[in-house]
Parts: sequence; C-alpha cells; structure tokens
Amino acid sequence: MSQNKVWLITGCSTGFGRVLAEQAIQAGYRVVVTARQLEAIADLAKDREDRVLALPLDVTQPEQIQAAVQHTLTHFGSIDVLVNNAGIGYFSSVEESVEEETRKMFEINFWGLMHMTNAVLPHMRNQRSGHIINFSSIGGLASFPTLGYYHATKYAVEGISESLAQEVAPFNIHVSLIEPSSFRTDWAGRSSVKTSSSIAEYQSFMDMIVTPDAAGKEPGDPQKAAEAVLQIVESDKPPLRLLLGNAAYAAATHKLNTLLQSIEEWKEVTQNADFKE
Repeated sequence: MSQNKVWLITGCSTGFGRVLAEQAIQAGYRVVVTARQLEAIADLAKDREDRVLALPLDVTQPEQIQAAVQHTLTHFGSIDVLVNNAGIGYFSSVEESVEEETRKMFEINFWGLMHMTNAVLPHMRNQRSGHIINFSSIGGLASFPTLGYYHATKYAVEGISESLAQEVAPFNIHVSLIEPSSFRTDWAGRSSVKTSSSIAEYQSFMDMIVTPDAAGKEPGDPQKAAEAVLQIVESDKPPLRLLLGNAAYAAATHKLNTLLQSIEEWKEVTQNADFKE
C-alpha cells in the first residue's frame, strides 16, 4: 500500500464520509477531511496534524472549493485520491416535488461533485496519476418510486463519470463510481428532505419507501463499505463501478436483465430505424 497517497474527502461529518476518513487515517494515509462545520470533524485531525488536515468546505461554494484544494496542495504537495462523498437525498413523488429543494440537491449531488472534480483535475493531469471516487448509489442504476429527482442527480453523476473516465485514462487517472444500497448511515435521516404527499394515490408509495422504523436496521455495514473503497484505491485496475450490498447486486442485475429482455423483444423495430442502403 502506498501510504504516501493524499486523500481529499468531502462530507466527512457523518455517514460514509466519516467512516471512510477514519479508515484511511488508520491505514496510514495522509488525509484531508472536510465538512461544512469544522467542529464536526476537528476530532479526526486532533493529535494527527502531521498527516490529517481538517478544512471547512461547502461544495456549493466554488470559492471554498478552490481554497480547500489550494490549501491541500500547499500543505501536502499533492492530491492522489479525491472522494466526492457529500450528498443529500429527497423523498417525494415526481409530481409533488418542490423545485427549490430539488435544485438544492442538484447543486450538492451533481454540481458540487463536478466543481470539486474540475478543481482537482489540473493537478492530477500534471502529475499523470490520480483516482476520483464518486459516490453514486444503486439509485444511479435502478429507479424506485418517490425518489425520482434523487435518481436524476445520481444518473447524471453516472453519465458524466463514464465520459470522464474515458477522457482522463490517458493521464493514468482512474474514475470509480460507488453504488451502495441501504447502509446504516443517516442518509434517510438528517441527510434527506421529505415532502409529504397530499395526493392520496401517491401515499402508498411514500409509505412503502419512507419507513422510519427501518432506520438503524439497514443491512449495509459502512465499515465494510469503507474497506472496499480502500481496496479499489490500491488496485492496479480499479472498477468503473463498485456495487455495495446484496440489495444493490439484486437491483442492478434485475435492471440489466429486464433491459436486455426489452431490447431483444424490440430488436427488429430498433434495427429497422436506419436508412436502407
């Protein structure tokens, strides 16, 4: 393992970000931990200031992004692993979704991720190495009711990450999408917004997906997820996509099998759409 690698992780106050930061620090890496409120992550750097740097960072504020990247480069001299973890969720039927809330989510989940990526890429290109870890979701591959706009942010992350991976491969820069199912983080709690349903026909979907009693009982283990991320960072051939959790595997394979079945069913119509030469 190359312990000289410098990690820059967003959203380290809770959830995946904090657990991943703790494991990267324990493994001996140099780590920059960030969060909107510095006091929420100060303990991660305490008595480790030689290799852990805590910085305030709101990914919706471009000037804070630039300052965090520059501070990291000044302090450690490089950025080898960027983990775009900061994100929020949103529960509502598509029809009842509040535009102000969905735009806020796009600013964090998509634009914040891309502004971070674009701020780090010039350095990674110059050093001809790097690894960008984008936290997506199984919701970036398969969709469920009441999560339409959340899915939209994650599908956007998936699409742009695929393009980016091809563009930066010649510079020895890897891009990996992390696609978890339900894990015991606070994603469905304080990290999500819920708009209650006033249309009776949609209420059953909200009752099915938004289940407060399930909080703290999710099957996914954040510690094991963090271990998996460390594993791909040290791999010579890291995957573009890393599914995490049995439910993620089941949802992804069901989606792919259903998609292939539909493609084959309509194959003749599809192929007849071209000009006849």
